[in-house]
Order: sequence, then C-alpha cells, then structure tokens
Amino acid sequence: MGCISCAGLMKEEELTESAVTLRLREPTTIPIEADSICPDNFANRSRGEIEDLPVFYGRRKMKLGELFEVEGEKSDTIILQGDLRQVKKIGQRMTRGRITVQGDVGMHLGAYMGGGEIVVEGNAGDWAGAHMQGGRIWIRGNAGHLLGAAYRGEKRGVNRGVIVVEGNAGREVGAQMRRGLIVVLGDVGEFAGAKMIAGTILVSGRLGARAGAGMKRGTIVALAEHDELLPTFRYECRYQPVFLRYYLLRLREWGMTVGDEYVNGFYRRYHGDVTALGKGEILIYDQH
Repeated sequence: MGCISCAGLMKEEELTESAVTLRLREPTTIPIEADSICPDNFANRSRGEIEDLPVFYGRRKMKLGELFEVEGEKSDTIILQGDLRQVKKIGQRMTRGRITVQGDVGMHLGAYMGGGEIVVEGNAGDWAGAHMQGGRIWIRGNAGHLLGAAYRGEKRGVNRGVIVVEGNAGREVGAQMRRGLIVVLGDVGEFAGAKMIAGTILVSGRLGARAGAGMKRGTIVALAEHDELLPTFRYECRYQPVFLRYYLLRLREWGMTVGDEYVNGFYRRYHGDVTALGKGEILIYDQH
C-alpha cells in the first residue's frame, strides 16, 4: 500500500431518515443504464414518480421501479444496495446531494457531475468521474481504467472536482484532465496523466509506466515507487513545492494520515513532455 493511510477515513455520517433507498431486485448480467438515479431527479419527486423514472435494461426501456425496490421520496440523499456491478451512469450530471453505494458499482459513475458527493463502499468500474465538473467522488475500494479521463474523441476531460480512491486504479488515470485533483492511495496503471492539460494527480502507491505521456501542463506526484519515466521528461531540480504542502494538509483535514516527511520534504522535479508543450511536471518524493 502507499505512503498515505486512511484507517477510519470518511466514517459514515448518520444518514437522514428522509433518504431514498434503492435495492436492486435481483442480480443481473445484463447492463442497466441508470442515469436517472441522480439526486437532482429525486429531490422533488414522490415515490411513485421516482419508480416511473426511465432506465434501460439492455436495449429495453423500463421503469426504475421494475428493477429496484424504492423506499422514501423527495430527498437528494440516495442509498443504493445490491449487486450493482452492471449498473451504469449512476449520478451522471448530478449537481447536488449525496449518493452512497453500499457495494460495488458499474461504469461511468458520476460522469459529468457538477456538484454533490458520491461515496462507494466497494469498487467502481471504468470511466468513474469522466468529464467531472465539480463535487467529490470517494471510492473506498479499487477503481477501473480511465478514472477521471476524457471520453474517446474529446479534447478535454475532468475540469473541476476531487476524486479519491483508497485502493488501486487502472490505466490512463486523469487522461486529458483540465483541472481538479485525483488522489489514489494505492497503485495506478500505465499512462497516468496522458495528454494532461492541467490539474493534479497524486499517487501514494506505485506510479505506472509512461506517466504523463503527451502532457502539456499539470502535475503528477509520486510519493513512493514509480516505473521508469519517459525519456521526454528532463530533470530540473530538487525543491519543496509549496502548493503540494497545501494539498497534503487538506488530505489530513479529510481524515487521512499523511506523514510530516511528505508535507515538509523535498521532491525531484522533472518537466515534460517535451514532445508536447513541455510545461507539465512529475514530482518524485526524495527519500534522501
């Protein structure tokens, strides 16, 4: 595991009794597209109106109540229960409220979200937080590939917001991100920050190969081990980045254990990718 620990992190607040609880009626191997599961849609709707919201079960258009048991109404706090690994697009474009997923969840979680908070108590599928515009996603397990990345064919990805993963994440974390903060306490796969435009990716575990390929601006921080950097990154200096101290202290405020050696320590700065604009940076914690 990485250099930052999170024992007891994000202890669940006592959820309001007015929360809407959804329970998947039965496990399925058929994908469910459920972008209607969003606090903005639930806040002013009765239970019956929530049950009538549309979802796609494979290619079939169905009502939410046909696939989920619904309890509660008129709340922007949502609790999801059941095997949700095939349920996609939960929290898409949400701007308010809170979603708690009590288990694993499928692809495209919180895509395009502009506000509010999503907490996943298990693992999340690929494309979590794609094109995020604000708010916070907190994944207590592992995340799939393309966390906080841009969809294929798009020029820019995440523009604001915070994503925290307590476990590992796959390849292309933060690809083409424009702004925001992504924190992974475990390892990340290859091509983290590929074609990054701005923003910060902080990795407490192992930083995978080809990090920052094609990045123009932005910062990738490796607190522990890392694969060999691309030759298109040039060593510049060893220094104490003030902005990073601010980020690490904020992580402490969120309940993480961050050692003083990382807050006050020195980092080796490499700038690149020189095949692109070349104004990005990879900071490697210097243990010496």
